[in-house]
Amino acid sequence: MTQDEQKKLVAREAIKYIVEDSYLGVGTGSTTNFFIDELARANKRLRGAVASSIQTAERLRSCGIPVVELTAVDELPVYIDGADETTAHGAMIKGGGGALTREKIVAAVARKFVCIVDQSKLVGVLGKYPLPVEVIPMARGHVAHELVKLGGQPMLREHFLTDNGNIVLDVEELRILNPADLEAKINNIAGTVTNGLFARRGADVILVGTDNGVQTLDAHKF
Repeated sequence: MTQDEQKKLVAREAIKYIVEDSYLGVGTGSTTNFFIDELARANKRLRGAVASSIQTAERLRSCGIPVVELTAVDELPVYIDGADETTAHGAMIKGGGGALTREKIVAAVARKFVCIVDQSKLVGVLGKYPLPVEVIPMARGHVAHELVKLGGQPMLREHFLTDNGNIVLDVEELRILNPADLEAKINNIAGTVTNGLFARRGADVILVGTDNGVQTLDAHKF
């Protein structure tokens, strides 16, 4: 089974977690795009969707799904998004598409975070995938220097600005044994908007696409 086929499996499975007659948080990325396609075909009544990026908002609208701002939503029962890496505990690296800040905000509001990934994204220790850090442009040098102190090798993501108008540093050479601790340390660097570690608010459920179907992991049981 190909990687895309595994992504389609979990995208279809995630439809089961939608709470009808409510708002739905929708993430950003290739797996989430498959989910949006499934959502457009599903017979689910939604009041609207909160998008974590301009790209996602455009795709939702093109599928006939109404998009609302988070400020207009009283509650968000479920947020569905992918990850670049995730552990069985629900700690993730996200932000390969550059939407990490808005993803983190929507995840913080949602009561349940359902992470959808293919099996290549499930890891024992985070860090093989570069950790994105969104940075205010004037702070680039300072933040990079501090990230080196933490053991990483930051690289500027060339020719890229986030939806918030900021730059992204992708940090390599990290082996992240305590994701929540590192998440807090990086966020405390002056000039950092946020980083792509989702550990303090990680996934509640992880749907993993495998050659044998979908594996469902309850992050709170690990």
